[in-house]
Amino acid sequence: MKGPIAVILLAVLAAVILAARPGEAVSCGDVQGSLSPCLPYLTGGDEPTGSCCSGVQSLVGSLQSQQDRQTACNCMKSAASSYNVRRDNAANLPGKCGVSIGMSVSPDVDCSQVS
Repeated sequence: MKGPIAVILLAVLAAVILAARPGEAVSCGDVQGSLSPCLPYLTGGDEPTGSCCSGVQSLVGSLQSQQDRQTACNCMKSAASSYNVRRDNAANLPGKCGVSIGMSVSPDVDCSQVS
């Protein structure tokens, strides 16, 4: 179950890279920092908090290039393997936070195909 959760978290993170600034490459630290307020929701909470959604929205807005999105995807995939993330919560997070990430949130996402 950890594998699918990691992929879901990765997909969400790819869409939500918050801390990166224009002209700077996205790092896993940026992705994790942006999504850390979402862990309670991703692991079983009822609703994402305002700080979680702010992080998701900022992350998505900071993805400046395909490389940024692919890096974020890979970072989320890696981080998700460390947590017991609920697949349904991860899949629903972008919509609950009012953002569209333009990709499927699933453990089967191929980060090299993220555009």
